[in-house]
Amino acid sequence: MKTATSTLIFCVAALLALGMVMLYSSIMAERGGHYLLFQCVWTCLGLATCLIAANTDYRILKRFAWPLFIFSVLLLILVLIPHVGSRINGARRWFKEPHTNIRFEPSELAKISLIILLAWYGEHYQRQMGSFRKGIVYPGIFIGLVLGLVFVEPDVGSMMLMASVSGALLLLAGVKWRFIVPPTLLAGSGLAYFLWKDPMRSKRIFAWLDVEKHKLDIGLQAKQAMLAFGSGGWTGLGLGNSRAKLGFLPEHHTDFIFPIIGEELGLVATLGVTLAFVLILLCGLHISSRARDPFGMLLGSGITCLIGLQAAINIGVVTNALPNKGLPLPFISYGGSDLVIMLTCVGILLSVGRHAVASDAEAVVTTPDALPEPQAS
Repeated sequence: MKTATSTLIFCVAALLALGMVMLYSSIMAERGGHYLLFQCVWTCLGLATCLIAANTDYRILKRFAWPLFIFSVLLLILVLIPHVGSRINGARRWFKEPHTNIRFEPSELAKISLIILLAWYGEHYQRQMGSFRKGIVYPGIFIGLVLGLVFVEPDVGSMMLMASVSGALLLLAGVKWRFIVPPTLLAGSGLAYFLWKDPMRSKRIFAWLDVEKHKLDIGLQAKQAMLAFGSGGWTGLGLGNSRAKLGFLPEHHTDFIFPIIGEELGLVATLGVTLAFVLILLCGLHISSRARDPFGMLLGSGITCLIGLQAAINIGVVTNALPNKGLPLPFISYGGSDLVIMLTCVGILLSVGRHAVASDAEAVVTTPDALPEPQAS
């Protein structure tokens, strides 16, 4: 367990350090140190919440599962109200402080609150999760509520991410495949119909299928990202020497920061980042499997799935393996809400691991060293 937690901490710290360096490199020529200063503040805040979570018994979250979920839902409702939530690029996803331009995205809080509630529900009804009513209908109500509000913003990428994590947690909690497949197919069909009828998102899919045809409009980001990766080669052009960041690649400091890493530091660095996320995934799964109770197992598994799947989607998007979804790369992309929540999730995962170790130690202490051998008659 010590190896898993140490590896987890090392990988997260390495990604944070790389994120700071690449953020500095990607924005200093264009926007100065304004964004870097904010990212430092968010990082410090995230590390503080990570330490607090790591040194707090994760089981206390059971008491706050419903209050935190209700609070998250209220925030998701408030952000949709005009003059309360900020509308940017056609989406109403953020609360924005007008003087400093600091933004908070309530869907990030909704991700972890939904995981906590599902972990509590899975433990509370673990013997009844095999039934359709307790395994699908009841959890489907609060899952559908959150996904519906996120969909209305609209934020289809986050909605699909949360739906995937929720489905994985239900399966781990004991829901049978034959119960979960039909609702999944129904929801997938509805999403496909929406994407087909929505002009902007259908264009993204067509651009994904034929980047060359749309390289000057909707497929610009994907094309420029591939050019950046190709320019970097094995070892990169050198730190600070990216050309894509000079106005060619939009959102190069947020969702598309990974191509800048590839251009400046090369394939070696991008493979290193991918390896770090794989190690985080493996460590999280190991910690979750050693949790002392079902709540810890489900909570750790949900957090691990959230981090790993979000990283996989981001890397898939910027390498054009997936259509554009608009999800940040955990621990690296610029953004306060996602960074603080992700670091808090790491702290909770460390708490699960710390108490699993404590449980093992207690078992060793209470177990007799050796049973007395029977005396020969």
